[in-house]
Amino acid sequence: MTRATGRPVTALAALLLLLAAAPAPASAAQPAPRHLEGTLPSGATYVIDAPARWNGTVLLFSHGYRPEGTPNPAVNAPDEPTKRLLLKEGYALVGSSYAKNGWAVEQAVPDQLAALDTFTGKVGAARRTLAWGQSLGGLVTTTIAERHPRRIDGSLSLCGLVHGGVANWNSTLDATFALRTLLAPGSGIRLTGFKDTADATASGNRLGAAMEAAQRTAPGRARIALAAALHAIPGWNDPATPRPAPDDHASRQANQYTALRGLVARPGFVWRAEAERRAGGTMSWNTGVDYTAMLARSAAYRQVKSLYKSAGLSLGADLRVLAGEPRVGADPGAVRYMVDHAAPSGLLRKPQFDVHTTGDALVPAEVESAYRRAVNRAGRAPLLRQAYTDNAGHCTFSPAEQLGALHTVEHRVATGSWGDTSPAALNSRARDADPATPARYTPYRPGPYPRPFS
Repeated sequence: MTRATGRPVTALAALLLLLAAAPAPASAAQPAPRHLEGTLPSGATYVIDAPARWNGTVLLFSHGYRPEGTPNPAVNAPDEPTKRLLLKEGYALVGSSYAKNGWAVEQAVPDQLAALDTFTGKVGAARRTLAWGQSLGGLVTTTIAERHPRRIDGSLSLCGLVHGGVANWNSTLDATFALRTLLAPGSGIRLTGFKDTADATASGNRLGAAMEAAQRTAPGRARIALAAALHAIPGWNDPATPRPAPDDHASRQANQYTALRGLVARPGFVWRAEAERRAGGTMSWNTGVDYTAMLARSAAYRQVKSLYKSAGLSLGADLRVLAGEPRVGADPGAVRYMVDHAAPSGLLRKPQFDVHTTGDALVPAEVESAYRRAVNRAGRAPLLRQAYTDNAGHCTFSPAEQLGALHTVEHRVATGSWGDTSPAALNSRARDADPATPARYTPYRPGPYPRPFS
């Protein structure tokens, strides 16, 4: 019995020794976050970030305007704090650099779609795709939403040029035309059709010098306020400055002057010259424009009247001077270029959410009125929602406000209903996403855009 029972015991001991010596079975591999960079066929670069635990939604981010000669990296989020929060929530991020800088909507749309294809090939097919972008990127996003609706499920435009290229350049011309006519009559300062960048720079510098001189006089300040009203520049447009009272016309005019000087220094001349080279000519005009009627519709009309009265100047006389000044005509081919590449039609096929600050001087909140009109005329009103944050500046959104807006779009896509998009609901959603940064959604209704295009 001893020998008989000893064999199993010995075998068992040997088996235990073998098991102890064998390596432990490998645990299941844990997913790791992925960061990918590369170059698209156009020469644009792309960047992809996918978190370890991807929630199945990819966010296609379109960046804003970058002047010629400036760095052009690919980005997939508006800022690093927002990016970290999105990755923490499980979103995957993708974006491209665009093949060219400048007014690059023509290149941006195919580059962004190519970046999305690259994401699918390298990371996998998304359960849901949301396009979003800031400033010029808001126009790129809207163009993708209208012209390539099968590629996305919803879109978000932040401080976007949703009025389009034609309206944008027409409105810029209105301001520079008024400034030249009233502050530098007979100067011959070129407003369009620049020979080259140096010509545009010189023209902008000459008009800027006239503005500096005018700002030192009461009549000059009144005339600058008139030009600002034609471009819908708000009286508080820099978050680093105190907010003036509604009837503090002097402080509001000083803020408008600063914004107009920036417009003249770059967008109104140098950036226009780059856009004209792309378009093959002058893409804006003011033939037939009634500046008296435009001013009467402006939210700044009372301010302009008050400043003219204080200066002892006749507003009616200046408006008659504007009416009699020879106008600027457009090149039909250049207008067609802008229509073909950068003029939203309002024909949304997927839901889009637009968010704007109330104090944006570069792309005034009134552009949302222009896009709302286009969407209504196209019969797509249920697909659009618009909201506003109570802050000055261009694209000065907090991470909380941006995540709250994205969650609003995703809710609409997931449920088929916008639900509650009141400022209170949006602020609650923003604070839930990031309690550490401001949530400033506010009731606001912008006035009409001075010169919409459809």
